[in-house]
Amino acid sequence: MDRVILHCDLNSFFASVELLDHPELRQQPVAVCGDPESRHGIILAKNEAAKKFKVQTAETVWQARKKCPELVLLPAHHEKYHHWSRVINSIYERYTDLVEPFSIDESWLDVTGSLHLFGLDGKALGDELRRVVREETGLTISVGVSFNKIFAKMGSDYKKPDATTLITRENFRELLWPLPVTDLIFVGRAAARTLGEYGVETIGDLARFDEGALTALLGKQGATLHSYATGAEHAPVIPARDMPPPKSVGSGLTFPRNLVGWEELHAGVALLADDVAVRLRRLDMKCATVSLAVRDPNFKDLSRQRRLENPTFLAREIDAAAMDLLKSCWNPRAPVRALTVTGQSLLPAAEAVEQLSLLSPDAAPRREKVEKLERAMDGIRGKFGKEAISTARTQGRSTKGKPIPPGPKREL
Repeated sequence: MDRVILHCDLNSFFASVELLDHPELRQQPVAVCGDPESRHGIILAKNEAAKKFKVQTAETVWQARKKCPELVLLPAHHEKYHHWSRVINSIYERYTDLVEPFSIDESWLDVTGSLHLFGLDGKALGDELRRVVREETGLTISVGVSFNKIFAKMGSDYKKPDATTLITRENFRELLWPLPVTDLIFVGRAAARTLGEYGVETIGDLARFDEGALTALLGKQGATLHSYATGAEHAPVIPARDMPPPKSVGSGLTFPRNLVGWEELHAGVALLADDVAVRLRRLDMKCATVSLAVRDPNFKDLSRQRRLENPTFLAREIDAAAMDLLKSCWNPRAPVRALTVTGQSLLPAAEAVEQLSLLSPDAAPRREKVEKLERAMDGIRGKFGKEAISTARTQGRSTKGKPIPPGPKREL
């Protein structure tokens, strides 16, 4: 018997959460951005009204306002988004104990074993979840229903907002195979470019391509993508409680314009390092290694990493390590399209032992004070929003040289 897997995706999540506090703006075009006062601020999310003006995620504020002069900009409040994410997942858990968060606004549900308790089929349960979420929270979700995780996710993307799409063994070729191959999860630019050279333009083309030839072209990824396209994927839904702790925490951003010079590059690194540090503290973990990935406008990537003297979840230490890596390998006159800062070799904060220095006996007390300070900043941001407080490292830079605050790589 086939499994019944649901994928639930909150619609325009960041913008929808902000509109809970601004119902008077619900019919107006609204976008959420990291810095509403900056022309160079990035659009993180937008509501349906803004989408009608072709406002896009990751474009700059001035580009968005050129399309939509009446666009209302609201600052991001990430702690609110985490709160509502927990609330929504608690609703899902009323229907099954197999709930796997995929991101802050997406989750898979395996309802195979609990469906009979509600007297509903998969599509009807998807409709029920949409109704309950809407009535209890004021937010909406789109739901995909299928026999595996990949097709369930594609179902939630198929029709938005506030819709349920059923993808079965009988209809998936008709619904999904005509779609561009880039609509398949984990098919990035590089893979799509390679596949395009062999005439693979749609998901159906990929499904009909010889699996062995795909493996020769793309390695293990080729076999994986073939299983996704043909419906052979059968990975289990793993609830959060059973997931292993993360091995790394990273934050990356493709900038709407290239960064050039140490000032712009350092501003970008500092913002990404701060994001990594906040997430590490939220997990109560420290990283013993910092890695940096740099991408130029020609999509050429360069990566470096270094071991730290002491494990850390401090933004200033992650920032310093990442900048040391950047200066060791990059010409500041060369343009940078994207940056990623990652904390690796994670361990629980309580187990992170600091190596004492005979030359700086007061280093440990100073570090403890800085840790308390950054945790206090987390508390202020949680109460008043991410923009309520920041460090000097991310302030006081020229608007021209200031890169875009790091945000999600996809629409939220």
